[in-house]
Amino acid sequence: MPNIVVKFGGSNLKDKEDVSRIIKVVENYGERLIIVVSAFYGVTNYLESSLATLKKGEDVSSAVYLYLQTLKKDAVDYHITDEALREKCWEEIDVCLEELTNLLKGIFLTADASLALCDFVLSYGERLSAIFLAHVLKQNKLNADIAYPEKFGLITDGVYSNASVDFSKSKEALMSYFSEAKIYVVPGFFGVSTKGKITLLGRGGSDYSAAAIAKCVEAKSLDVWKDVEGFLTSDPRVVNQTQNIQSLTYVEAAELAYFGAKILHPRCVEPLIEPSIPLRLFHIHGACNDSNPLTVIGGESTVSETVVKSITHTNEFGILKLKGPGVGSKPGILSVVTTAFSDAGININSVITSQISINFLLNKRDLSRAKSLIDLSRLPSVMDVEDIDNVATIAAIGEGLVDNYGIAARIFTALADQKINVRMSCSCASPVVSYYIVDERDKSKAIQAMHKSLFE
Repeated sequence: MPNIVVKFGGSNLKDKEDVSRIIKVVENYGERLIIVVSAFYGVTNYLESSLATLKKGEDVSSAVYLYLQTLKKDAVDYHITDEALREKCWEEIDVCLEELTNLLKGIFLTADASLALCDFVLSYGERLSAIFLAHVLKQNKLNADIAYPEKFGLITDGVYSNASVDFSKSKEALMSYFSEAKIYVVPGFFGVSTKGKITLLGRGGSDYSAAAIAKCVEAKSLDVWKDVEGFLTSDPRVVNQTQNIQSLTYVEAAELAYFGAKILHPRCVEPLIEPSIPLRLFHIHGACNDSNPLTVIGGESTVSETVVKSITHTNEFGILKLKGPGVGSKPGILSVVTTAFSDAGININSVITSQISINFLLNKRDLSRAKSLIDLSRLPSVMDVEDIDNVATIAAIGEGLVDNYGIAARIFTALADQKINVRMSCSCASPVVSYYIVDERDKSKAIQAMHKSLFE
């Protein structure tokens, strides 16, 4: 049974040298691995854009075929020198491209862009990567085979675009399938419903699928290789003096991802918590071996000297403010609103209430639609509805935030010294998070002030 699951993201597949580093990494592990791979860098965005164009009535199926054919041919010709192996790799890629092209032509001709078809189309980026990488590993004398989720039975709940893995239905099949001492290359990002339909695991869901597989096969660890140097005390594009974070709890890592750290998918740690499988982060441009992870994520709680371990941020959240005398104490308002949002597929990130206002933290792309729903509901106690999208959310994250006094005071003082107004704040929604909403134009200055106060 392979005892380590290894994840390579699309950022590891940007250029030819990246693939050479992946080969070195795999060689250093040995031949008992499950490798989960993402699409080539930018391919998923390209497929999404192509679907949007098809929905407008423009046939781009041939253009997609030519673009992906050229992309893959360049990579295959560079990395696979064995003529027979290169031919076999190209045959499998061509079959995959023909299937994709037929799906795209079908969408154009029938004007049927169902969620099921879109999920199927978007899975092809990872399928193509898996075919390519498996043959590159064979070129380097490694015993590797492709393993498709629909073949080994990574069963999901059947929700399109954002499915969850059903571990009770998947574990036995995966334990049986991944039984040989060899390298399995798995396309990430998708699973299969009990009805045999391809369902995506959310954008960036290759991380989650790798974690789900690790749980099912009882892996020793999940090793994620990125082109960044692990988790840091803040975004290095904003703060100059960032420091590496050597260890995080599952909860800290999940909250960091949720509030904007793009290193991991927010749900990546979810499958790992109960079996206590460590997630180890490595830098693909560092040493190509598994002896020195930059960040280890596990179950052991550690309170750092600064309490806060990292400051992260996101521009994705906006505020929908329901205003009126007594809205905070009027029974039933939250029930009506949350039901309407749920029926419309709008996720509520947070709710903060007072006597005269109810504030919903929503994704900015949902603000306008959410406001229209409230207007249509004609709630008698709601006198005005305001949507605010010119804000940024900054989160301070670390074990011990609830139990250590003075952290919030230091943050508010640091912001006040820079004349930055906090539009809204919330603590203790999670025991490891305090977040602060500021004007978007103040975001960088606020992060720098907070980082200086807590770490420098």
